[in-house]
Amino acid sequence: MKAVTWHGKRDVRIDEVPDPVIEEPTDAIIRVTSTAICGSDLHLYEVLGPFLDEGDILGHEPMGIVEEVGSDVTGLAPGDRVVIPFNVACGHCAMCGDGLQSQCETTQVHEHGTGAALLGYTRLYGQVAGGQAEYLRVPQAQYGPIKVPEGPADDRFLFLSDVLPTAWQAVEYAAIPDGGSVAVFGLGPIGQMAVRIARHRGARLVLGVDLVPERLEMARRHGAVTVDLNDFDDIAGRLRDLTQGRGPHSVIDAVGMEAHGAGLGQLAHNLTGLLPDRLAEPLMEHAGVDRLGALLAAIETVRRGGTVSISGVYGGARDPLPMLQMFDKQLTLRMGQANVKRWIPDLLPLVSDPADPLDVIDLATHHLPLDEAPEAYAMFQEKRDGAVKVVLRP
Repeated sequence: MKAVTWHGKRDVRIDEVPDPVIEEPTDAIIRVTSTAICGSDLHLYEVLGPFLDEGDILGHEPMGIVEEVGSDVTGLAPGDRVVIPFNVACGHCAMCGDGLQSQCETTQVHEHGTGAALLGYTRLYGQVAGGQAEYLRVPQAQYGPIKVPEGPADDRFLFLSDVLPTAWQAVEYAAIPDGGSVAVFGLGPIGQMAVRIARHRGARLVLGVDLVPERLEMARRHGAVTVDLNDFDDIAGRLRDLTQGRGPHSVIDAVGMEAHGAGLGQLAHNLTGLLPDRLAEPLMEHAGVDRLGALLAAIETVRRGGTVSISGVYGGARDPLPMLQMFDKQLTLRMGQANVKRWIPDLLPLVSDPADPLDVIDLATHHLPLDEAPEAYAMFQEKRDGAVKVVLRP
């Protein structure tokens, strides 16, 4: 089969690889019909190479048709249409029982001290083959796959794999009071859906912060008051001006480790990219290597007593944070990988509604054949051609 494989920094290719097969009785095989490129995939494209091996299959936002199921998989049959969550979770351990599927005790990667295994996401998270391919082996298929109805286009359901539950959790963790205000830093796919979900859930004022014109325009279409980073030197001051001088009740950091600015973080990124893996891997596991511009701006911007919700991925073990400011402002911080299955009961009725209340159809800006993945990665990383969300079709 054809698959998108990693071969080095900014080097992804389409390779012919063996078709996946059932390896465990809890596996399933799906034929992939749509698979998206995530902002987190760009971390692999740019920064996290030390934890990848050449030829690793990328991608963690797939959906498709069940082809085969293992002997322990019930409730799923060939021909079913399914979306596959990016976390690999068992559904029966204590963490899954608490709705923390991203911490699943069955698939935790103890070698690296990390949480649940993830599709297509490095040795840190189990080195499970990803979903940017014609076929995918789905571990823990007795629990993970989300059955969706026939009929509507894939784009109505595809984002249940990651974008929608990540954005829903970001808004949930932001604890926006009824009729309150929230600023969303970063208007990529997660930020776009966080804007819509916050409005859907009753936020009075949603502020969207970015510097890419197409992203700002999309957020405006869905009710955000947008702030272009290019127009203001003091972004926290501007957001306070829009919130009676106090700052928003909540801030969502949907940017993560690759924020613009933050020169020391940029230097750390460049250094890890130049070092051999045997030197870069311990540096990334034990040092502060993130660009923290978005997170520091979020901490400065949120009002006293407010909440900062972090959905953007960070990778540094010893990143410096302004603890005096955080303590003095009496802030609450919540963060973490999305617990996909926890939020599906909230989300599935919304994406199944013919009225499409979250406007999920207005998210993907590009639909391309799987063969064009290398160019799609470059376009998305460079924010060219109005790329907000890219969907690949095998």
